[in-house]
Amino acid sequence: MGSNPDYFLQLIKKSKKGRLKVYVGMIAGVGKSYRMLQEAHELIKAGVDVQIGFIETHGRSETEALVHGLPQIPLKEVFYKGKNLKEMDLESILEKRPSIVIVDELAHTNIPGSTNQKRWEDVQDLIDAGIHVITAFNVQHLESLNDKVFQLSGIEVSERIPDVFLKKADEVVSIDLPAEDLIKRLKDGKIYKGPKIQQALDNFFQSEKILQLRELALLQVAKNLEQKISFVQQKKASVVERFMACISTNDVIARKVIRKTARLANNYNAEWYVVYVKMPSESLEKIDSRKQTKLLANFKLANTLGAKVFIYAAGEKNSEESISDELQLIQEGATTVSTIKKDVAEILFEASIENLATNIVIGRPNQSFWRTFTSKNHFRELVKLITPTDIDLIVVT
Repeated sequence: MGSNPDYFLQLIKKSKKGRLKVYVGMIAGVGKSYRMLQEAHELIKAGVDVQIGFIETHGRSETEALVHGLPQIPLKEVFYKGKNLKEMDLESILEKRPSIVIVDELAHTNIPGSTNQKRWEDVQDLIDAGIHVITAFNVQHLESLNDKVFQLSGIEVSERIPDVFLKKADEVVSIDLPAEDLIKRLKDGKIYKGPKIQQALDNFFQSEKILQLRELALLQVAKNLEQKISFVQQKKASVVERFMACISTNDVIARKVIRKTARLANNYNAEWYVVYVKMPSESLEKIDSRKQTKLLANFKLANTLGAKVFIYAAGEKNSEESISDELQLIQEGATTVSTIKKDVAEILFEASIENLATNIVIGRPNQSFWRTFTSKNHFRELVKLITPTDIDLIVVT
């Protein structure tokens, strides 16, 4: 999909707040940095104040050639673990206030001690300060796709970007190349050098994997465009979808359910939320500290992906104060807490009705979660409760 610098310029002129343009690639070496630098040259010719905040050339000669002639804000040096490392200087960019700044490697994790933990958070600060940003990342770094990428490649991508950040983009552009051309560029040493070439061929750089990543990247661009058209037309679908994700302290299944629901909600441009039913064995005095830590991490993951989190208490009468005290330790992520002396199926069903859910997303039933309380099959009970309704049940394996 092509890109028109004039369109981004029009957006800039209409806005006092910083605008965001994102180049999405399916894989390294597809040409994201190269295209950003090309656009920077075009904007400078148009008289726009563009500066490089951070660019990663990976030693690629074509990319390095485009850096020449572009003003750069010097990187800051940070001494960390016995080494002098270079990092994007957020403070200098905010001080110099260029009209547009180029920021590469959006999924990058900053050196400890930096203002923000992640570079995408730096970009958010720039936008909030009224500075327009052109940035780039590869689709495998998108948070909701983490499970899909692992299933595809067997690789756990550690540096990730929340989907809600991409939704804020004013323009999303896909950078595309045929898989055969990419593999040839890699083998010719135009993407990586030395042993990194074989390492890449063993991982993402295989035709089938590239094609699947390409499909994911194009889908993200299409979704962004669809959302923009929907906003401009100010139309609502005749049937508004709303997704409810049900999680437990089984952190592996919970992560899958959260990411699956985030993808579904994104596909439908729909609202979604997470429900956690706290069992009696998971009270503050009884819950294992590791489970509690992982539960907190999943609350934060849900928040990062754009969901609200609701906590309910099953089968016990808790005071609002006692749960609030417990949440001080379980911490942020839960936006609403309810106390109900009922079983799991009833709680989930009532939560779905109360919050107007059209779809309930749950993990595949297992003994430890669905029969923990009074040995009931809560999954079967939930199915019975929703059968007379229009609510659909989606089971994540």
